[in-house]
Amino acid sequence: MKTVEIIGYKRANLGKADAQKLRDEGLVPCVLYGGNEQIHFYSPMILFRDLVYTNEAHFVHINIEGEESQAILQEVQFHPVSEVILHADFLKIAEDRKIKMSIPTRLVGLSKGVSKGGALVRKRTALKVYGYPKHMPDHIDVDVTELDFHHAIKVGDVTMENLEFMDPKQASIAVVEVPRAAKLAAEEAAAPAAAAPAAAAAPADAKKAAEAPKKEAGKK
Repeated sequence: MKTVEIIGYKRANLGKADAQKLRDEGLVPCVLYGGNEQIHFYSPMILFRDLVYTNEAHFVHINIEGEESQAILQEVQFHPVSEVILHADFLKIAEDRKIKMSIPTRLVGLSKGVSKGGALVRKRTALKVYGYPKHMPDHIDVDVTELDFHHAIKVGDVTMENLEFMDPKQASIAVVEVPRAAKLAAEEAAAPAAAAPAAAAAPADAKKAAEAPKKEAGKK
């Protein structure tokens, strides 16, 4: 797995006003935990570009005023409108300690359903895995070649050596759905066929209705 370097500086003040001031200056308030104590620091927002805006997982080499640590990005908070990074939490890691990570999925192959005009829909962009750092991949390839209409690839269908999947086994990763236009075309094609038996039955029903008064008159 690739590593992104984050250079940080310890925070002297931890109040909300100070945090907002850092954001206004293009800096991200951060916390590094998992060691003997939590370390509050800040880092230039531009350094997060290759860590956050990517479809691959990364390790993080954090250098806080000369103190270096290996870590992973545990959580990142964004502004709901501007999507500016508001805060980032990092977890310190060690080679002999298992960790949990969200690894992006990558759909591979042309599915049978898509070849027939279906639409491939991704249900999970990442999977939560548990294992040692050395076994963590950049991404998880999911083969969708055999995926047909209304079928799904589930978490339980994917296996990776030395890793345990934390998501529910029945959770869908990707499905192939019939496009709305195709559904409407099928319904329109089926409509005349369904109308034909009804049209054929109508004259017979009318004939029976006309004969009914005659039969009643004959009985009298």
